Amino acid sequence: MTELHVHLDGSIRPGTVYELARRQGVDTGIPDLYRMPKKDAIDALSKKMTALPSGQDLNDYLECFRLPLAVLQEEDAIERAVTELGEDLLKDGVTTAEIRFAPLSCCTKGLAPKDVIRAAERGARTAMRLNPGLTLSLIICCMRGQEEQPFLESAREDLTGPEVNFRLVDLVAELKNDVVKAMDLAGAEALYPTEKYLPLFRYIREKGIPFTVHAGEADGARSVRAAIDAGVTRIGHGVRVIENRLLAQTLAVKKITLECCLLSNFQTRVFMNKEDHPIKQLFDMGVRVTLNTDNRTVSGTSMQKEIETAQRLFGFTDADIRKMQEYAEEALF
Repeated sequence: MTELHVHLDGSIRPGTVYELARRQGVDTGIPDLYRMPKKDAIDALSKKMTALPSGQDLNDYLECFRLPLAVLQEEDAIERAVTELGEDLLKDGVTTAEIRFAPLSCCTKGLAPKDVIRAAERGARTAMRLNPGLTLSLIICCMRGQEEQPFLESAREDLTGPEVNFRLVDLVAELKNDVVKAMDLAGAEALYPTEKYLPLFRYIREKGIPFTVHAGEADGARSVRAAIDAGVTRIGHGVRVIENRLLAQTLAVKKITLECCLLSNFQTRVFMNKEDHPIKQLFDMGVRVTLNTDNRTVSGTSMQKEIETAQRLFGFTDADIRKMQEYAEEALF
């Protein structure tokens, strides 16, 4: 199988967070964590890193990332997390995946963005070497609001400001290879509208870097329109395009792929009721929807679980699942 949309920080193993936090002296916010039996401690961390089945909104969901990001501030930790995610993907039946992460979010304790990307690349190459048949690549995320304030508290001053995302584009253009392949814009979509970043998208295109955009999740169809205007071939989530059916038809005509993530959408309450999720409607309209996990740990999910959910709730057939897999394979960067 192929997965297009999985975040590194949202998919790190709780046991790995336990070991890294203990070694690094990270305050987990859990009293007496290291006095507990290890299994109990890992269970406690897992609860802190996992969203409720139906959270309040995307911003609440993003709180689950604080602890994983706190330990992903050292090169060996980043390398390990990518390698382990590769192993977890293969166990889930995923043989080709694009892992995405925001390097600036891993720079609060002194790492440079280049250090972060290189460490992730080493982790991906190690995973592929140790797991024949696995193909991994990396998508580098710019963060909404990074230009106004640090995505994480205590970030260095040089990791913010109006040019910071543009400089990240320059870095990706320099490092781009068979593993470091593409870019994304992620973060608080409703707070920082997609259309605000059209100049950034133009710059990414000028540098010849493929890109996708988180849109149509916390914000409505207008953000999907902005993503289309930016020239994307893929959109992360995108499901609120159903609010404008003419725009949805545009996605079908332009063969723009949607990276859909059911369980995370349920948790962030993109739609009030699970049954209202439009993935099947969009599929039947000819939109190239695909299934993805988004955040394996935060959402407590897997590709197998996403497929089972799609079939149980929305009536997707085995043939439909195969078609979505074809869409995913064709959309790979």
